[in-house]
Amino acid sequence: MQKYTDKEVFNQRFVEMNENKEVKHRETAYDNWLADYEAEIEKCETAIVDLGCGLGNNTYYLIGKGKEVLACDYSEVAIETLQKELPQAKTKLFDMAQKFPIEDNYTDIVIADLCLHYFTEEVTKEIIAEIKRILKPNGVLLFRVNSIHDDNYMLKQNTVDKDFFWEEGQKKSKRVFQEKSIRDFFADWKIEKVKEEKMLRYELAKIVWNCAVRKM
Repeated sequence: MQKYTDKEVFNQRFVEMNENKEVKHRETAYDNWLADYEAEIEKCETAIVDLGCGLGNNTYYLIGKGKEVLACDYSEVAIETLQKELPQAKTKLFDMAQKFPIEDNYTDIVIADLCLHYFTEEVTKEIIAEIKRILKPNGVLLFRVNSIHDDNYMLKQNTVDKDFFWEEGQKKSKRVFQEKSIRDFFADWKIEKVKEEKMLRYELAKIVWNCAVRKM
């Protein structure tokens, strides 16, 4: 049985966001988390892969910086919205829990903003391996994930494995991370940044880890 958030949960969420101008503006607004990586982004000459792009807040930012972007998501609604409203971006629709339809050594930068924290430990490791596969040598993954200290957005405590929770009735999943678990998942990468911080884009503050790891 699939133990990660069902596609239709995301599709419905993005339909509702598209119908609410205030919420949509919030979801497409750049919240400054990539500011520390501007030098890395500026020198990138490949298309930047934006995994779990949603309605495109990071894609909008990167396009504004003059970068080529491959925006990827699990949700048809998200991809269709970007194709309509940001046609400068290339798009791909796929499930991150499966092999990525992207060639080896494709990009120098992968961005995974709040999309790596939906999976069991085994699937998370498989996704990280896929990210490494599509990165060029010395390429970098920039990502944010849920912190274990985030009390505002926790699911009910139906534990599947350590720090991973599943709500069967709603088909929703969530993983929370400690610094140690991030370092364990990326033990064979060069870890350049692991910083816990408060994210203020949503109605309630969200505690996340802001991280940069480099393919070795």
